[in-house]
Amino acid sequence: MEFVNSFFLYGLLAISIPVIIHLFNFRRFKKIYFTNIKFIRELKQKTRKHSQLRHLLILLLRILAIICLVFAFAQPYIPLSENKIKQEAQNAISIYIDNSFSLEAESTNGTLIDEAKNKAIEIASIYKNTDLFQLLTNDFEGRHQRFVTRDEFIDLVEQLRISPVVKKISNVIKRQNDLFSSNNSENKLSYIISDFQKSIADINIINEDTNIINYFIPVTAIKTNNLYIDSCWFESPVQQENQQVKLLVRIKNASEIDYEKIPVKLKINNNQKALASFDVKANSETHITLPYTNYKAGIQTGILEITDYPVTFDDFFYFSYKVSSTIPVLCINGTKENVYLNSLFKNDSAFIFKNAFEKNLDYSSFNKYQMIILDELKDISSGLSQEIKRFVENGGTLVVIPSENINIENYKDFLNSVNAEYYTALDTFNTKIDYINLDHRVYNDVFENLSSGKKEITENIDLPVVFSYYNISKGSRSNQETLLKMQNGNIFLNVQSCGKGMIYLFSVPMDTKFSNFTKHAIFVPTLYKLALLSNPVEKLFYTIGDEEIIEIRNVLVTGNNIFKIKKKAGDFEIIPEHRNINSQIYFYTHDQIKEADNYSIFNGENEISGISFNYNRNESDLNCYNSEELQNMLKDLELMNYYVIDIKDKPFTKALKEFNQGIRLWKLFIILALLFLALEVILLRLWK
Repeated sequence: MEFVNSFFLYGLLAISIPVIIHLFNFRRFKKIYFTNIKFIRELKQKTRKHSQLRHLLILLLRILAIICLVFAFAQPYIPLSENKIKQEAQNAISIYIDNSFSLEAESTNGTLIDEAKNKAIEIASIYKNTDLFQLLTNDFEGRHQRFVTRDEFIDLVEQLRISPVVKKISNVIKRQNDLFSSNNSENKLSYIISDFQKSIADINIINEDTNIINYFIPVTAIKTNNLYIDSCWFESPVQQENQQVKLLVRIKNASEIDYEKIPVKLKINNNQKALASFDVKANSETHITLPYTNYKAGIQTGILEITDYPVTFDDFFYFSYKVSSTIPVLCINGTKENVYLNSLFKNDSAFIFKNAFEKNLDYSSFNKYQMIILDELKDISSGLSQEIKRFVENGGTLVVIPSENINIENYKDFLNSVNAEYYTALDTFNTKIDYINLDHRVYNDVFENLSSGKKEITENIDLPVVFSYYNISKGSRSNQETLLKMQNGNIFLNVQSCGKGMIYLFSVPMDTKFSNFTKHAIFVPTLYKLALLSNPVEKLFYTIGDEEIIEIRNVLVTGNNIFKIKKKAGDFEIIPEHRNINSQIYFYTHDQIKEADNYSIFNGENEISGISFNYNRNESDLNCYNSEELQNMLKDLELMNYYVIDIKDKPFTKALKEFNQGIRLWKLFIILALLFLALEVILLRLWK
């Protein structure tokens, strides 16, 4: 047994008062006259025995009453084995309430969020008024980053609302530890009130601070079934006007039951484009393909929708993309224009094709193009080399076609500067192409067998013949991939990444003296796909709470126009932070967007891009750890300062007090003191 206020034990000295009174009990005696002294002797003997016993009992009861009163004021308690808290010291208490969407689920006492708020207030009630309290939520708001009084804490809890932001348990504990580091209280206690979803409870990476006592308080939902849209993507990275596209949708079933014939709707620009149904087994996922046609160019906004109760925040999925009407291509020629490239691109309305010569280049216009072709340049000047490198690193596509007599060392220096393979020597050995990389997106839909639907090349296909070619080095660069390869194992066309862009390297000029590639049927789809794939692929959607950077390419900033992000439907509007780096605009929303929907980015009055935000799908899987699982995890990880409060059949406040403060005995000693005083009164009244 230990005491909260041990200095009150000095009050035990008061035991001496009744002892002194009983030892020095000077009473006045009354004279009584008797005729026979024999009766006096008998009465005196009998009265003395009873009086001594009576006085001793009264003395004992008074001593016991004083001891009990002193103990009650000293507040004795029986500490539990886990208890490491100094009861007389000041406490600093940080309480985290998980206010994510999963806390909207029903519990036996209403919703989980209401139960969590009530528990937080009950926790605060067991501490002293002089203690300090701090509320933490998923939002990490500035007003929650300081310690306050108990009344202020309760006000903050009552104002708490559900938030779309999701935080890992490890991040919450790290934030609490940071806040405790600036607090000088002797006792530092952390409470985590959550449903402890398996998707966020990353307890295995927690860094333990031995100065902080941590308590996990699970809240449990009645039902954990949920069906939700997880993500979507296009089969092809390029969307063109008046061409059919295929949208793939991943739907997950985080429940113990199967679903059949569930409808899913697709709307593009608020017009329904597709409708399908799906079946999905328990605790599994399914993929659905929704085909439709983009009939106009520009910014497209999409909404996917299913119906599922009671969790509905993840039944909608928003995405945005851009359909370009034309793709600008710049061809930098050596001595003359390339007739094959002119024939391919100039007569196609999908491209804006411009020829230029090295001596008359406007480097500042490079950011207007999506693909640049270096066509048979003998060498590459240092100025052009620097600008091309900047163009590719910012996301542009570069196609290198060597000339008949290139400066090999010059090309080597340039290609090394962009971390690419390089030309080594001219080889006049006759060979032919015998390998096409059908898994790469340049060719993955070129040779599809219409009958079987498989990507394959027939055995008797006639592939281009090569008469002379430049050897391309075969280094160990991980960013390099071969697209076309010759029979002797040398590379005909390869691709490599550089920054955010791509570099395609041909081993032959577009001249029939070197190969019949330009006369072959594969020439058109190869160059055509290179140009199509140069179209910048922007993210279809962003996740609220992830603080992702939004990047927009090739935006011309003029005048004093202000960038704004506006909601498609509604009055919501913010002015985001932006940075202009090499014709790339980077936007930072700083967690200002809280609602999943489609939005637009405006430069002044001009809409330059569409962006979409969705709620974090980590909240969609409602599988959670129970108290026993949490206790086993903490034991296995040897986290000695972490405890799970499992209240079982006790009232929460009582269980919490016992767990935190031990078993308090002061009430028992008050009752005993009153009992001893009552017995004293009874003895004095009835024992004459």
